[in-house]
Amino acid sequence: MQEDVLTQTRQSDVMDPARARALEATLDLPVTIGQGDTLPPFFHQIYFWAPQPPENLGRDGHPRTGLDLIPDLGLPRRMWAGGRLEFHGPLHAGTPAEKLTTLESVTRKEGRTGPLGFVTLRHEIIQAGLTRVTEWQDLVYRQDPNPAAPKPALPQAPRGETASQTFDFNPTLLFRYSALTFNGHRIHYDVPYARSVEGYDDLVTHGPLLAQLLMLFAQRQLGELRRFSFRATAPLTLPHSATLCMKGSQMWVRGPDGQMHMSAEAH
Repeated sequence: MQEDVLTQTRQSDVMDPARARALEATLDLPVTIGQGDTLPPFFHQIYFWAPQPPENLGRDGHPRTGLDLIPDLGLPRRMWAGGRLEFHGPLHAGTPAEKLTTLESVTRKEGRTGPLGFVTLRHEIIQAGLTRVTEWQDLVYRQDPNPAAPKPALPQAPRGETASQTFDFNPTLLFRYSALTFNGHRIHYDVPYARSVEGYDDLVTHGPLLAQLLMLFAQRQLGELRRFSFRATAPLTLPHSATLCMKGSQMWVRGPDGQMHMSAEAH
């Protein structure tokens, strides 16, 4: 069932350069961003926080659905399935900006493992009266896993990349990225919850963190990005490293055993 756009929210932020420098340090980048400097692609993720009091949080640490834009679908597990971005112009650190978020669609389907809910949010980042970034965020909601069900086979990543970079993931990195994005999802810092409730092997690397690393890697290879899209294909759990791969405009994240954890396209 498809539902029309329901409502919108608007947030503002000063785009503090100190927070951008903290993300640079977290990602092991040179710490250089100052007042008025251009922000790297996807750095807007660390701004526009929307804190909720504890009583408005779900069991997973995220704000409960049904309180704001996203309706309560009766499905407890939330995943960032992918997204698309269009870069219309640069965002500058220390310059006030607005984020206009629209609930673009809600779709319910029956999947192989049970009911699924798909939600698409559209974010417009506006600075100095101009839309600088348009982002579509795809979320999926699903039931708790069946412990008796066999684990699905993970997709295998291609070889033949022309550029690559290996990145190590650890609990400190995940904690710092959660803090900078104000992401309370317990799968990123609470090992017992991640294992016993959501059925993962260990802590889960953020999908947006993988996308952020791919965008920075793509920018180093291609120059300023105009468009970027990504899709999560399998969770990357700790303790693992992963390889960022690129061939032409195609990108992917390959795990240590050859699994593909994310596919992407950059222009």
